[in-house]
Amino acid sequence: MRLFLHQLRSEQRIFWRNRESAVFVFLFPVLLFLLLGTVYSGHYRGRPVTDYLTVGLIAYGVANTTFGGLAITVVIRRELGLLKRILSTPLPAPTYLIALVCSLLLAFVLQAIAIVVLGKTLYDAHLPSDRLSLVLAYALGALCFAGMGLGVASLIRSSEGASAVVNVIILPMTFLSGGFGPTRDYPQVLNAVADVLPLTYLVDLVTGIVFDGKAIWDQRSAVAVLAAWGVAGVLVALWRFDWQPRER
Repeated sequence: MRLFLHQLRSEQRIFWRNRESAVFVFLFPVLLFLLLGTVYSGHYRGRPVTDYLTVGLIAYGVANTTFGGLAITVVIRRELGLLKRILSTPLPAPTYLIALVCSLLLAFVLQAIAIVVLGKTLYDAHLPSDRLSLVLAYALGALCFAGMGLGVASLIRSSEGASAVVNVIILPMTFLSGGFGPTRDYPQVLNAVADVLPLTYLVDLVTGIVFDGKAIWDQRSAVAVLAAWGVAGVLVALWRFDWQPRER
């Protein structure tokens, strides 16, 4: 536990001192929320559309932080030889990875709080009474996308391509899944693609809680799909994860 807490503090210092990373991982979803909140108006399923944007942009923040942030960080550190050096220290490799994931989760929690506060202050957004289900849904999404982030990091060969690969995955997935707004007017072909994306099920899970009053345990199919995607990412990581640089 002592080693874990020490590494977690170190990861937090590294994260916030890296301004570029902090902007991409922490600030970008908040800025998108402010932008989309001024563009969208009206109601969705009987409630202000800003209620949808609040939970949708937090879902995007989950993917952007735990999937994108983790994948990019792991690839860059692997290619710089930092992961290889970890193996020669007293810090167990699993503890290092868990501390990295937990550091990104802390950044996401602060990000989610910022979006909720802005949504309530600027757009009078409302959250459901069953906030426990909402927190559990985002926690499940965070674990799912963290597993996927490790899996994708295992497949990316160079640090130069990490950011490009992550953005090519995250941004279209968020658009198709409804993280940037309702998808009710999308063509059928786009909805068919969205049906296989993990973020779709996270958005469905949280909107079901917010708009339909469904508890997380009443939406077993969405929970099962998210868990399956997370397990698949972990299995890929177990198969292909490498602590050694690949491009040297």
